Amino acid sequence: MKLIYRKYFTTVALIWAGCFILFFFAYMLVLVPERESKQHIEKQLAEKKRIYETALKATEEETEIWLNEQIERLRNRLKDFVIDFEDSANLTFDISQIANEEKVSSFSIKSRDDGRGTAIADCKYIADNFIDISFTAGFSQFATFLNALERHRPIIFVNKFTITRSEQDDTGHKVNMDLAVFVRKQQDS
Repeated sequence: MKLIYRKYFTTVALIWAGCFILFFFAYMLVLVPERESKQHIEKQLAEKKRIYETALKATEEETEIWLNEQIERLRNRLKDFVIDFEDSANLTFDISQIANEEKVSSFSIKSRDDGRGTAIADCKYIADNFIDISFTAGFSQFATFLNALERHRPIIFVNKFTITRSEQDDTGHKVNMDLAVFVRKQQDS
């Protein structure tokens, strides 16, 4: 009798072990990828809900007003760095006015470009405009003039400058400056 029970229990154990292994492989082949797919879809759903809520919030009047204020603030900030194409001709006049205010002598200014600016790599909307100036001034006059240029809006960049010391006195050193400004490109309509 013990032998019959033993065979019976061995057969049942083997059948259970076989079924367990079979169910384990079925789980690994079918249910695990399904669970991963479900998690991926849940993440996509959460992202779409976030986008939807953002879109709903963007349609609110308060949000629209806030965004328009932000855009206007950023446009005003851009004016600190970029001059409009139409106003680029006035820039040489502005620099001449600064030179007159600082009382530098023998002032000359020349634009190196044709007014449209030099293209900047990977930039669709702005270009460089280069200006060469030369004048005679003492060191303190030069420093005051440079300070005034630095405070100008839109910002004027000093690429390089050279000062040639005067042989006669300390008030008339020859200064050459290479300036650059950003110019907004004229957009084709």
